[in-house]
Amino acid sequence: MPVQFQIVMFAIVAAVLLFMLYNVLGKKVGRQPQEDARLPQAAPAGGQAPVSVPALDAATAAAVAGLKARDPNFDPARFLEGARQAYETIVRGYASGDRDALRPLLTPAVMTSFEAGITAREARGDREQTEFLHTPRADLELATVRDDRAVAKVRFLAELRNIVTPAAGEAVTEERRTAEVWTFERVLGAADPNWALARVEPASA
Repeated sequence: MPVQFQIVMFAIVAAVLLFMLYNVLGKKVGRQPQEDARLPQAAPAGGQAPVSVPALDAATAAAVAGLKARDPNFDPARFLEGARQAYETIVRGYASGDRDALRPLLTPAVMTSFEAGITAREARGDREQTEFLHTPRADLELATVRDDRAVAKVRFLAELRNIVTPAAGEAVTEERRTAEVWTFERVLGAADPNWALARVEPASA
């Protein structure tokens, strides 16, 4: 394949990934924090607000039971707390361009797409910072086993403040609310027990 054609193809793929990433991480969707009394507020100093696990429907409960049969140590509440911490770390890490923080939390495919967005931002000379205005809400939507992998989907609701400083110009601050479904995976029986983010998609409002 000619080098010029490879460059063009890479540029097209990067553009598509950036568009998808913007739609997911930058879209104002989902319920408002004040509209849902169950949405946790900002954690008090010195600790995180606890994650509660609502009653699961029959299908989800059966899927969780199937996962626990393969992985008796799986605990939905503990998993959700870890997923929420990973969510905050990943969102902040993407905004700041911290590749070292992102790499152990993402699958290779997701890392590639996130890195494309970071590289494009660096090429523009922009700097970005993301702050959470409230503790994100995390709801377990799926936990199951597919072949040799444990798969879990979590719906996150978050209220964010995003500060973008262009290479030339003043900082622009935007507050937004997001609703997203993140899919986490890990290989059952692997030496590394950690979950990795395998997919990000917008959630229905």
